[in-house]
Amino acid sequence: MLTDMLPANLLLFVTACLALLLVPGPNVIYIMTRSIDQGRTAGLVSVAGVASATFVHILAAALGLSAILLSSALAFDIVKYIGAAYLIYLGVTKLLSKDETDATSVVQKQSLGQIYKQGAIVNLLNPKTALFFFAFLPQFVDSKHGSVSVQIMLLGLIFVCLGAVTDGTYAIVSSSLAGWLRGNKRFKKIQRYVSGTIYVGLGITAALVGRNET
Repeated sequence: MLTDMLPANLLLFVTACLALLLVPGPNVIYIMTRSIDQGRTAGLVSVAGVASATFVHILAAALGLSAILLSSALAFDIVKYIGAAYLIYLGVTKLLSKDETDATSVVQKQSLGQIYKQGAIVNLLNPKTALFFFAFLPQFVDSKHGSVSVQIMLLGLIFVCLGAVTDGTYAIVSSSLAGWLRGNKRFKKIQRYVSGTIYVGLGITAALVGRNET
């Protein structure tokens, strides 16, 4: 049975996952920024995009594909810099967009499909996520319990579910806070600068992270 492949220290695994997920990282910051910028639905769609990409990383780990990133400096750097460039692109686009201070003006918002795709790409093009699953999940795998790949998939699915809950909470709280802040004209003026700076900062940080750093 599949349940027999779960680790005996499942509680420890869940605790470790929650500890990691509750600390705001690039994905959480992206979700919060999108929630504040375009509302709760957009934030939750971003969560779905991030979760989808997380599942891809887990599948790669289960199949051993993450080992390619771990062993190849070139592969790591290519994915890292593509992801960094994409984040910077999002930030620059936001910084160059027009202020939305006129309530009667037409607000150019992205479709939910575009938001979903961005959330997936931001997470998918983060090689540290692949390396994280490659290093983290095997610690809770026991070859005596059956297929290692199946165990990694099961643990990964638990991680995705927990991540959807925590990220979704961040999206809801952020969108609720945004609703309160949108009545503040000063906030409206600085919102795009803050959002754009966050994206650019994430991109620069990703580009400067060393290959062996965790």
